[in-house]
Amino acid sequence: MKIYLVGGAVRDELLDYPFIERDWVVVGATVNEMLELGYQQVGKDFPVFLHPETKDEHALARTERNTAPGYKGFEVHASPDVTLEEDLIRRDLTINAIAKDKAGNLVDPYNGQTDLKEKLLRHVSSAFSEDPVRILRVARFAARYAHLGFSVADETLNLMQKMVSDGEADALVAERVWQEFHKALGERNPEVFIQVLRDCGALKIILPEIDALFGVPQPKEHHPEIDTGIHTLMVLQQAALLSTEASTRFAALCHDLGKALTPQENWPSHHGHEIKGVKPVKQLCKRLRIPNNFNELACITAEFHLHVHRAFEIKKSTLLKTIEKLDGMRKPERYEQFLLACTADIRGRTGYETHPYPQANHYRDALKIIKSVDIQSLKDAGLQGKDMADAIHTARQSALNKQLITPENI
Repeated sequence: MKIYLVGGAVRDELLDYPFIERDWVVVGATVNEMLELGYQQVGKDFPVFLHPETKDEHALARTERNTAPGYKGFEVHASPDVTLEEDLIRRDLTINAIAKDKAGNLVDPYNGQTDLKEKLLRHVSSAFSEDPVRILRVARFAARYAHLGFSVADETLNLMQKMVSDGEADALVAERVWQEFHKALGERNPEVFIQVLRDCGALKIILPEIDALFGVPQPKEHHPEIDTGIHTLMVLQQAALLSTEASTRFAALCHDLGKALTPQENWPSHHGHEIKGVKPVKQLCKRLRIPNNFNELACITAEFHLHVHRAFEIKKSTLLKTIEKLDGMRKPERYEQFLLACTADIRGRTGYETHPYPQANHYRDALKIIKSVDIQSLKDAGLQGKDMADAIHTARQSALNKQLITPENI
């Protein structure tokens, strides 16, 4: 029996990149031998075990053969006669097919170290095309390592394009798409995930609502980048700089979906795109079974982002109604995420990347004033039901009118 550290831990150690999980492959062992050593079996489709002390995952060396379209069926063979090289060749990228033994020696039969140095994401073998999830994984790795200069190898991008044209991406199921999409949103450059999917043609299949934004023009005086798709990628990039929350980044990505619904004869104007954008957000979230908190934040960002942009133009009564619709009093954390997404929208334009955005602070100040209103005194007065709600609204409006100061020279 020989045990090797494999995959992401080896890759990131070589890159001097932070990592937490360690995965191991065991060569020359049987299931019974693992159980006798105290390992706990957890794998259903193939033998995977948890180490009795560290709880790290240990998988028996195995080979795989695709037996159905997409990834619906794989024939797995795990036995003591499977070699380390046979196990590594089934992996997706060369940089993920490097192993390290207990003495620290590297086993790299597919030149993963060379691709690490050349900063290339390259598939190990033609078996890559048997699993369409690998399209998503490559896009995610591109998002993760873009800041280090990594890119997708030409031959791998060509293979991904062929997989899409052959209908392989059509076999992707919601849970797997969202799993990779969610991880990508947490990476340093999530916009690269979207760009790679578009480059290989998968975006129109996986995220058609996003793909539809490319080629849709906007007024040049407000959007020097013109193209709505490019603007969307820039907004996502800015959101990643402002927040580590995946839900905030998702809201930023989806804020302008309504612009894809504007009739071409009305271009580049997009009147009413905010409310129109709510439906495609809900459609996307339903299809990919995206959690409700992502859905809700994305919907309010789509519908109300212009309300924040126009903070100094609207009446204070409209401001209060907007904050009430946003449920800012009860959900201040979501309210802050919403304001960060709006900030990303302003800065996600050519030449506006560091632009100040006092409108967001105006909304923050308004919420502070609203929350400072003494509700208890109204309760003590015996008000109930609609009378109580009306009294609270009136008190909040009065406080805003007296305390909220609109900056001069705006």
